[in-house]
Amino acid sequence: MSGHSKWATTKHKKAVIDAKRGKLFAKLIKNIEVAARMGGADPEGNPTLYDAIQKAKKSSVPNKNIDSAVKRGAGLEAGGADYETIMYEGYGPNGVAVLIECLTDNRNRAASEVRVAMTRNGGSMADPGSVSYLFNRKGVVIVPKGELTEDDVLTAVLDAGAEEVNDLGENFEVLSEATDLVAVRTALQDAGIDYDSADANFVPTMQVELDEEGAKKIFKLIDALEDSDDVQNVFANFDVSDEVMEKVDA
Repeated sequence: MSGHSKWATTKHKKAVIDAKRGKLFAKLIKNIEVAARMGGADPEGNPTLYDAIQKAKKSSVPNKNIDSAVKRGAGLEAGGADYETIMYEGYGPNGVAVLIECLTDNRNRAASEVRVAMTRNGGSMADPGSVSYLFNRKGVVIVPKGELTEDDVLTAVLDAGAEEVNDLGENFEVLSEATDLVAVRTALQDAGIDYDSADANFVPTMQVELDEEGAKKIFKLIDALEDSDDVQNVFANFDVSDEVMEKVDA
């Protein structure tokens, strides 16, 4: 996971401070709206909503925007859209498998934007099921290191169903079955450990090792996909070593 996860966390940090902030905010708000529609407006009784709000707060989304999104989703305020989740599958440059998770109120627009981003950036669409088998749905919790050691995190989450704790440089990544995500996140809270995000993500079972050229191409493709307002998440099975990552950053 190292290169890929490290890249994802660095990218997330950059996204919070750069011009894409508006786009990131919009996606986080959409997550909240959908979670409130599915499970109601009370975060205590709706863990998905709780995690969506937590993630938005960590990314500095203003509280009033968060409250409005909850109300719209729960039907307490007008203006909520009817979003549906659609998964697209494809291949990027170097045969990297790509899963694209959309949250959209317009299926045709989403399909067209995904297709254009893929074909313009060396990717190709694939039939449903032809790529997704290379991924497992996992609970992923990102914990900022601070003063923590890997053992501190492991001790807190072991009994809650965590499978592994990975060191990503500035953060720890805690992986579990998706069904144990809430238990793991709650165990961290009970231990007084702060976390940045808790999501059910698609984690690759095997990875394609990329050189600098390959890494640049796949990053360009993912950026193009994430530029679409309909795309919520992009999962890909590549790995980039720290050395290559440094070259790309330079």
